[in-house]
Amino acid sequence: MASTTNQCGYVAIVGRPNVGKSTLLNNILGRKLSITSRKPQTTRHTLLGIFTEGAMQLIFVDTPGIHANRDRAINRVMNKTAISVLQDVDLVLFVVDRLMWGIEDEYVAKHLQNSRVPMLLVVNKIDMLSEKELLLPQLKFLSHKCKPKELIPVSALRKINISRLMSSIRPFIPTNMHLFHQDQITDRSERFLCSEIIREKITRKLGAELPYEVTVEIEAFSTRARITHIDALILVERAGQKKIIIGDGGKCLKEIGKSARVDIENLINSRVMLRTWVKVRSGWSDDERALRSLGYLDSC
Repeated sequence: MASTTNQCGYVAIVGRPNVGKSTLLNNILGRKLSITSRKPQTTRHTLLGIFTEGAMQLIFVDTPGIHANRDRAINRVMNKTAISVLQDVDLVLFVVDRLMWGIEDEYVAKHLQNSRVPMLLVVNKIDMLSEKELLLPQLKFLSHKCKPKELIPVSALRKINISRLMSSIRPFIPTNMHLFHQDQITDRSERFLCSEIIREKITRKLGAELPYEVTVEIEAFSTRARITHIDALILVERAGQKKIIIGDGGKCLKEIGKSARVDIENLINSRVMLRTWVKVRSGWSDDERALRSLGYLDSC
């Protein structure tokens, strides 16, 4: 039985899209869990990343980027998912990008002001600053603007100041029994993580060529003769998007599948037979019933 001196608590990672929330989580955990790309709104679901070290268990909640654009159902769902997390955590990490502060950062800050949860402000990507002397006035601005418990400049990618961030988190974590086994790093299934890996490869491969209306659904997941067989359906909204993903002679889809298979094999420690199809489902990203069937409303 765990000692009563153990600490365990939830830490939400929030911010506008593309500030490096998922990269931060991955480097805290020391392994890739949350998918990343340079394209905003890569993260669409909440994802628990569980960090256990001795008597301390931190349950990080990686959230979709909170953004001001709420025109489509998928955008409204992602916002609702991220904001709802604030009700049930012990600490919030509000991640911002260097010297950048805009409408969407204001939007996040407004929601945090209405929350009673303590907040640390994490200024990410400081390794990319060309003029370091500009950071100090920005930190003063952010401190006045957001009034965080502490303000911590980091580089999630280069792992700069991550140890300081972890030390700053600990005082806010309550005394509590650990909720997960010490070897567990997430609450999500392998099936879900595999679908996310495939979506990451699509995003990284095609970038600006493909809009956001693409998702991945795992239709079959089984192990036979020490090989994991996975059937993945890639959903798009228009025939032109399907053509882009498949590519000439199926070349693009094959490259996506090959790249995804390597990461999936590393994830599940098994040989993988991955089969992928692309299907047009018009309007899925603006249809709440479709979003629910695809798992987007599970955490709302």
